[in-house]
Amino acid sequence: MKIPKINLEQWAAFKAVVDEGSFAKAAEQLNKSQSSVSYMLANLQKQLPAPVLMLQGRKAVLTESGKVLYRHAKNLLESALNIEQTAAHLAMGWESEVTIAVDGLMPIEPVLAAIEQFSNQHPKTRIRILETVLSATEEAILEKTADIVLTPKIVPGFLGTPITTATMIAVAHPKHSLFNLTPPINHEDLKQYRQIVIRDSGVKRQQDAGWLAAEQRLTVTSPDTSIKAVKAGIGFAFLPQAMIQFELTHNQLKQIPLSQNAYRALPIYLVQTKQDDSGPATKKLVDCLLEQFPLTPT
Repeated sequence: MKIPKINLEQWAAFKAVVDEGSFAKAAEQLNKSQSSVSYMLANLQKQLPAPVLMLQGRKAVLTESGKVLYRHAKNLLESALNIEQTAAHLAMGWESEVTIAVDGLMPIEPVLAAIEQFSNQHPKTRIRILETVLSATEEAILEKTADIVLTPKIVPGFLGTPITTATMIAVAHPKHSLFNLTPPINHEDLKQYRQIVIRDSGVKRQQDAGWLAAEQRLTVTSPDTSIKAVKAGIGFAFLPQAMIQFELTHNQLKQIPLSQNAYRALPIYLVQTKQDDSGPATKKLVDCLLEQFPLTPT
């Protein structure tokens, strides 16, 4: 492997002279003497096949070659600084990647807002999202495949912070034959119609949470597909109200008038799978997530 002839300090001097417009101001900005800056630039010029700077009066200006090399020098110096920052983070135990598992009941928008906030402050830390359903969410906690889990159920042995509530309501297309029944509609009425259910994405402990043992059943793999199936009039489903508010407002979906105005309210918890041993990046992302949710569940 070849070792570069020009070192970072020389490229930094080159960039400073261009940015400041003079050797004197560049020396002040670099906290060096003007003679040392001039010496570094002279050595840099010797190593290059074409000059990068020329003097116009007392001002140093870029040549055409210099304009191209300035952009490369700027990127090189930024990369070097990023490496040093990454090394400092790693020395502090800062994780290079944080994984968050999000149950299908959760609206994804506040999660993405928290990730954007975190990434703006710590762009070098990668974020990975696992979209889970039912037992897969519990598996993410038990097997610690995620650092942070947003879940409707706390697994024994773990602690969770309540952040919001998922209100599950029964809905169907406004022209669905369910609405021809005399309200209120009860459990036995619903069992006569096709229910849209979301497949458990877990691999060890399959669950059928929310299924009413309807005679007809359509199983899908994601909440988005479930919403589309209900909008298409294929059947009814229990869906998170926050996720379908647009469809309800625009009469694309309609809430089924159940007996006693029944609905399901599922608290959502934030669980740190490593608990007290969570790293600083995980803890920072937790702070960003907590900022995105109301103080009192709704």
